[in-house]
Amino acid sequence: MAAAAIKPPKNKRSPTFWRDTVRGYLFIMPVVLGLLIWTFGPMIASAYYSLTDYKIIGVPEFIGLQNYADLFKDKVFAQSLSVTVRFGVMFVILSQIVGLGLAVLLTQKVRGLTVFRTIFYLPIIVPATASAVLWKYLYNKEYGPIDSVLQAFGLKPINWLGSPESALFALVIMSVWASAVTTIIYVAGLQNIPEDLLDSAKIDGANAVRRFMHITIPMLSPTIFFNVVTGIIGAFQFFVPAFIMTQGGPVKSTYFYNYNLYEKAFKWLEMGYASAMAWVLFAIIIVMTLMIFRSSPLWVYYEGEARE
Repeated sequence: MAAAAIKPPKNKRSPTFWRDTVRGYLFIMPVVLGLLIWTFGPMIASAYYSLTDYKIIGVPEFIGLQNYADLFKDKVFAQSLSVTVRFGVMFVILSQIVGLGLAVLLTQKVRGLTVFRTIFYLPIIVPATASAVLWKYLYNKEYGPIDSVLQAFGLKPINWLGSPESALFALVIMSVWASAVTTIIYVAGLQNIPEDLLDSAKIDGANAVRRFMHITIPMLSPTIFFNVVTGIIGAFQFFVPAFIMTQGGPVKSTYFYNYNLYEKAFKWLEMGYASAMAWVLFAIIIVMTLMIFRSSPLWVYYEGEARE
């Protein structure tokens, strides 16, 4: 009882406590103000504008959920969402296959490996606008190098950006080329796989394919999970190449969701409708991300986790 009655001594604050606290808040204030002014502020404003009829040049008129109701009746909205989904499926699948394949090659013990890694890193430092202009030249049907190479091998040239059948896939190819971050992340994931696991499997008689499928892929599944999530988010935010290279054509075959949103906001000045589109896009990305997270226990394995 006597021991319980004894109160522990209170910790005395340092003489510089308030000075250090104020200094800490001053250091984080630019980031906090930046988030409040340039991120959360516009989000709150767009949430309000999505419930209004706002033409930018006029005063917002509150109309409730009418913008959302009109959105799902809009055939152009459905078409742009369909284009974005088809692009996302092709891009995510190809970028993971190509990225993992390149990463496997870039982790081999060969001479000049740093040079090859630098070459595959270059697309990251090329600005998106410059990359789009470069690929628009490469795809040119009259003097583009890609069609020139095809003709040199006796193949028929392809109207890459002028045909509805090939324009979307042409943008997928360009996006896969520019997704060097995926390769770099896979390289880091491969280097984190313990060599003793692969050596043990090799001693037990497992060939290269079996080691890759039963050791490398499971150990790499958290990295694959991360790349798939970020790939889907990036695919639904695709805009710059379509804006520069195709302007949504031909025949709206590359009329992406974000391009539709851009035109609604800045070409037709329907800011309220565009704000509703932005929130629907946000909801779609959140739902798809949550679906992937919910499915992750079925195929993502972490080190030390027992497999059934």
